[in-house]
Amino acid sequence: MLTMKKLMSVVSSKVQLLKTLYPVSSRFLPHDIEGVDLHDLSGFLRDNPEICLESPFLVDLAAIEYARHAVSVISVPDGVTVRERGVNPALELMPVHWHNLPAFLDDQSIIPESADEWVLVFKKPGTEVIQTIIPSGHELLALKIVSEGTGSREAASLGGVTVGVIDNILAAAVQRGLLLAPGSLLVRSDSFPRGKIVDPHFFSTPTFTLQWHVTQVCDLHCRHCYDRSDRKEMELSQGIGVLDDLYDFCKAHHVYTQVTFTGGNPLLYPHFNTLYQEAADRGFMTAILGNPMPRRRIEEILARQKPEFYQVSLEGLREQNDSIRGAGHFDRTLDFLDLLRELGVYSMVMLTLTRANMDEVLKLAELLRNRVDLFTFNRLAMVGEGAALASVAPDDFPRFLRDYRQAATHNPCMGLKDNLFNLQGHEQGIPYGGGCAGYGCGAGFNFVSLLPDGEVHACRKLPSMIGNMYQQSLEEIYHVLPAERYRQGSAACQGCEIRPLCGGCLAVAYGYGLDIFRDVDPYCWKEK
Repeated sequence: MLTMKKLMSVVSSKVQLLKTLYPVSSRFLPHDIEGVDLHDLSGFLRDNPEICLESPFLVDLAAIEYARHAVSVISVPDGVTVRERGVNPALELMPVHWHNLPAFLDDQSIIPESADEWVLVFKKPGTEVIQTIIPSGHELLALKIVSEGTGSREAASLGGVTVGVIDNILAAAVQRGLLLAPGSLLVRSDSFPRGKIVDPHFFSTPTFTLQWHVTQVCDLHCRHCYDRSDRKEMELSQGIGVLDDLYDFCKAHHVYTQVTFTGGNPLLYPHFNTLYQEAADRGFMTAILGNPMPRRRIEEILARQKPEFYQVSLEGLREQNDSIRGAGHFDRTLDFLDLLRELGVYSMVMLTLTRANMDEVLKLAELLRNRVDLFTFNRLAMVGEGAALASVAPDDFPRFLRDYRQAATHNPCMGLKDNLFNLQGHEQGIPYGGGCAGYGCGAGFNFVSLLPDGEVHACRKLPSMIGNMYQQSLEEIYHVLPAERYRQGSAACQGCEIRPLCGGCLAVAYGYGLDIFRDVDPYCWKEK
């Protein structure tokens, strides 16, 4: 038999639990309410409507609050343990008959209105934060597609939209935390040297880029061009086949896809607009490495999909640049950069660093301030016609990097792309950057280059063929020994503390006649 003291204690505990489970709903309940099942306050109120005559929305509000408690105790797996895309287990979707209930949880001055809608309660993966939202139509569609096991291509066909539309809807739901998706399967091998780099993000790429040389045709004839070979023009059907294969490869490896169109001049490929649209329809990010083009051509591209960036090249100030790229190119490029800015396209300028233009780089960067979004340089690879030009003397390169880095602290458009910036930063205790491709040398790892005749190269700046996409799938090409050799890089770098963020430049070493799998980048001063 309960004593009065014990009875009061039980009542007090029940009241406290009621307030814990239903912090807002409990404020609208009478203090002497009896017979409540604390795990089903909503059902109790539905069976006793007289309790909430003044606040008829309490039935739904209580259901939402209990859902918040229910998902709070569910653990959400991370991307490492998730094997396939699925609905977040800490998520509840419920129909309600009142509008504004999620907002009412935070602000009781808001008046709920009678209306049928859905409410989502979920725990954001990687956090303990509980979110309560009114889902959009796209979010409901994403949950339906995944819960029913419908493939993206089937869902696109049923909805009369492109597969890219479906995948973008699913990606947004993953980003929101409604769906869980596996992590990238494009991961550095166990044999890849780690050095002193411990951040796992530098060993797994979320995005795979196809640098696609769709044509060899070019309106310029630059003196440092690394490939003027006459390759067979790609047929449109072959290009569409490439896009389908690329889609399957990236889907299987759980990575986002970027297609960077280049050449030659990619916009001179006769089917460029169609190919660009096909890439956009598959949900791929797109970018362009090309030459200045008329406004009409850029507007045609924007009507299909805004590129992530449009990159052009300059090789110094006017006289130096035009001696490499042709008379009038410098002024045309500056005008084109102004056009890109007017049209809202992210612009990039790349310079090929040579002995002749080294002293003009900082002046050019200053000229491009407020005119370009990003300015970077690559060292000359003495390959093809570039073999006729003079590279920067290796002994002069550390000083150049110091001067460039110092200037970059005051010029926001200057990027630190060369891998050896990380060697310099390592010595000075400066935070690392991503290096050339975000992973030091990313050749054959987070990107490959595809040529018009189907040849796939680990890096376009040196002969590095690893397969042919007209004869093999990208899956077959990526997971074979030749590709892995380029991913491993030079044995001379294996013991370096910052190998994951450097690896030198294989193309530069090749241009110097070195064995790229055994010798160190001739500009690396670490062992010197």
